[in-house]
This record gives sequence, C-alpha cells and structure tokens, in this order.
Amino acid sequence: MTFSYWENTSWFSNIDFTIIGSGIVGLNCAISLKETYPKAKVLVLERGTLPQGASTKNAGFACFGSLSEMLDDLSCMKKKDVVNLVEKRHRGLKLLRERLTDNAIDYKHYGGYELFTKNDKLFNACYSKLEEVNQLLHPIFKANVFKVLQDKNKFQGINKNVIYNAFEGQINTGKMMSALLKKTHLKDILVLNNIEVTKFIEGNDKVYVNTKAFQFSTSKLFIATNGFASKLINEQVKPARAQVLITKPIKNLHIKGTFHLDKGFYYFRNIDNRILLGGGRNLDFKQEETFKFGQTRLVEYKLKELLKTVILPNTAHEVDYFWSGIMGIGSSKKVIVKQVSNNVFCGVRLGGMGVSIGSLIGEELAKFA
Repeated sequence: MTFSYWENTSWFSNIDFTIIGSGIVGLNCAISLKETYPKAKVLVLERGTLPQGASTKNAGFACFGSLSEMLDDLSCMKKKDVVNLVEKRHRGLKLLRERLTDNAIDYKHYGGYELFTKNDKLFNACYSKLEEVNQLLHPIFKANVFKVLQDKNKFQGINKNVIYNAFEGQINTGKMMSALLKKTHLKDILVLNNIEVTKFIEGNDKVYVNTKAFQFSTSKLFIATNGFASKLINEQVKPARAQVLITKPIKNLHIKGTFHLDKGFYYFRNIDNRILLGGGRNLDFKQEETFKFGQTRLVEYKLKELLKTVILPNTAHEVDYFWSGIMGIGSSKKVIVKQVSNNVFCGVRLGGMGVSIGSLIGEELAKFA
C-alpha cells in the first residue's frame, strides 16, 4: 500500500507508542499512555472490524472467581499468589468503573451465585473451606465474600444450597467497549481497524512493524492481543475459545444475577429479559484450544440442554444468538506483563478475566514506557 503525503504525516510518522489490540487491555494502555504523555502520538491497531478476541464477545461478568475456582487455584498456587490475583481483579474492576462510570457500562450489582448439582460433592468441599477463604480475602473486601443461601430460582436438579457472593456484578459489554472507544478518541488517540500485524523487527532506537498491507516504525510497541499473542511473541499463552448463546426476550423473567456452575465452566446471567449462557470448553479442551471463531455441535447441544433442563425447565424459550470469543490462558493464571525486548512490551494471558483485570493490566503495561 502506498500512502499519500497527508496519510503518512497524519497517521504513520513520528509515532511514539503503538498498541496492537483494541480490546480492554489495549485501549486502557493507550489511555494511560496519553494521560502520562499528553503530547505523545499514540496509535492503536486492531485486526478486526471490532476488537477481535473477547472484549466485545464476553459474558459481561464483573467477577473475580467463584469459591470452587479459588479452591482449585489454592491447590496449585501459593496462598499469597491467589490473594494477589483476586486483589488485582478487584482493583481492575474498580478502575474500569471509575474510568467509564457505572452508568456508561450499565453496571448492575445483583450479586453472584455458585450452583451445584444435587449429587455433586463439590458443595461440601466448598462449604468446608468457605470460612478459610473468607478470612484470606477479608483484607481486600473488609467483609466476608461468600455465604450460603437457599436457591430461590427453582433451578432443576440443583442443590438447594448455593454460595452467594455479594461483591459480584454484571455489565453491558457492548456499552463498555463503546464508552472505552469514545474516551480513547476524545484523548486524540488514533485507532485503525482491520489492520493485522504479521511481525515486528527491533531496530536500534525504534521498532519496525509489518502489517498485511504496509510497514511503519514506532518508538515503542505494546502487544495486547491476549489469546492471539503467540502469533507475535514466544510466551506461554494459548488460545481458548468460549462459546456463548443468548435467548430471545422472555416474559416475566425472574432470574437476576450472575451464576456459575461446574467450577465456572458454565456461566449464565440475565440481560434485557433474556438469559445469556456460555461455557462448555471442558467438554473438549483440545478442540477449544483454537484461534478459530465458531460453534461446535458438542458445546451447542450441551448449552441448549442446560437451558432446557436446568435453567428454564418450565419456561418456553428460544435461542436468538450464538457466538464465540477467544481468550488467552496458560498453565499459570498469572497474567504476563513484561518487557519482551528493548522497546517491545506485552500484557497478555488474562485467563478469562478480562473484564475484571483488563483495565489494570492496560495501566500496568503503559508504565513500561
């Protein structure tokens, strides 16, 4: 591609900071850079028409992990590392809400619920550790996070005891990303879509960036592509596809809140008188370790079955949308925020917690400048 003088001078010359990825991490990184360096020229490149990974495709859970997920983490991580991870997610959510406002992201503080099937021994395991985990998290929340309540939603085949988290909420993902983009544009940050970066080359005092259409140089490069990171850098991050469906509006829908089932591998919530339901990656981990968007019959069948037999057993419903997003995961849940080379940095592997931790990781990534 050949640029005109105007195009080159306006967009691709004297670039101080370039961010690859216009999701939650990338835009927060750009905003933080501009707040620290108001006169800097900041460019954001996005491979999709909209943020391509999961930022506009997630379920909109403002959460930091169910009790069973934390017990899993405690079985393979040090206590201090688990607490630090929760604290970062908590701070990230706070930053997101403060930066964009609750009204702009349609934040609803309905609380979160972990459900257990009637024959599942997982509830007893969680209940036995509930007080211990509450004590671990008390310094962060200044209160007990988890408590046992009775299921009032009459879900089919579910234990009457559920574990409630009063600190969990939900957002409108579309409104959040729209608000983030508006804030980005107001700060005079350039955002270009449908630009896929294929590689970069480190020079003496700049980084040469190759896209599918053109090449340019930048003083510093920040990689915020999460699930797609391994296409550009050699870090321990794998793609993980998350499949999601949403029903058509349901009259008199009484379900309100965010719900976790089977150690968080399934999750659902209310939105606009609809039920949004996602998960099923555990049915075939290898198959869902992919860069490809799309649905599989295996997961689609399971989600529809859960909808029909557990969530809405006595309510007529119809699926309206089905989509997928690509998360970034690894053998560790620790987010990778590091210097890759002299002038290249990355903030990736958010472990499916982009809504909660993404804003903070973007801010941390910008501090490398």
